Amino acid sequence: MSTDLASGKLVLDEPADRVTRLRIDHEARRGALDHEILDALADCVRSLDARCLLLTGTGSMFSAGYDLGNLEGQTREERSPIGDRASTERPDSFEEDAERLVAHPFHSAIEALEAFPYPAIAALNGHAIGGGLELALTCDIRIAAQGVKVGMPPAKLGLVYSHTGLRKFLELCGPAHTAELFYAGRNVDADRGQEIGLVNHVVEAEELEQTALSMATEIAANAPLSLAGNKRIIRTLRAHEGALPSDVERQLVELRESCFRSEDFREGVRAFGEKRKPEWKGR
Repeated sequence: MSTDLASGKLVLDEPADRVTRLRIDHEARRGALDHEILDALADCVRSLDARCLLLTGTGSMFSAGYDLGNLEGQTREERSPIGDRASTERPDSFEEDAERLVAHPFHSAIEALEAFPYPAIAALNGHAIGGGLELALTCDIRIAAQGVKVGMPPAKLGLVYSHTGLRKFLELCGPAHTAELFYAGRNVDADRGQEIGLVNHVVEAEELEQTALSMATEIAANAPLSLAGNKRIIRTLRAHEGALPSDVERQLVELRESCFRSEDFREGVRAFGEKRKPEWKGR
């Protein structure tokens, strides 16, 4: 059973135990991320009760990024002094509309995805461009279908990208590849994306859904304390270059030590010795 969100442009289902899948279903706009999709995605992810999130798209696109198509030439109705309604464009309306789209709802969706405590997988069924690619990079693992292209076109739009978004690219593919992606603005195929660290795996298109679901199911079956703890440590290490501040390092040491006192660690060791599947309690 699936649930339509954002007027059907985002579809939620649970294809396996403890796995939630969110599918961007906005083919008419090439998977573009509008306010409604971004708000629904953020609200949904914040309330998820899942051990793995699978994010994918529909048709030939994963997502073309921000929905900027309606910004140019937007008008606002204003009443003239004699009472007639006239359609006029305010000089600052374009700037305000762009700021409202790019600065708030997109960042809110990214922040919600970053805060999701368990692993997230992006299954790139189609091209992932601009903000669509950053959305995929915010997930922990990316699996792409053969023939998919990824790219960052800000230089072709006159857009200075956010430093938080750029940092993801620097962390995953380094300064040289990031510079090429952002300065040239060219799309690259999935194989090249894998070479430079944007993609974990490239599979045939007909194998993508099963490959991604199989990995999500395997992840969701693992110990929840381990999944959440390891994700927290990975994210913390990525956020701090070099030596950790002493208080942060102490928190991570305490986090690791806490697992030795957990019921799940005891169950994991016991199940391993008895050659059976463990029954996790999450405590």
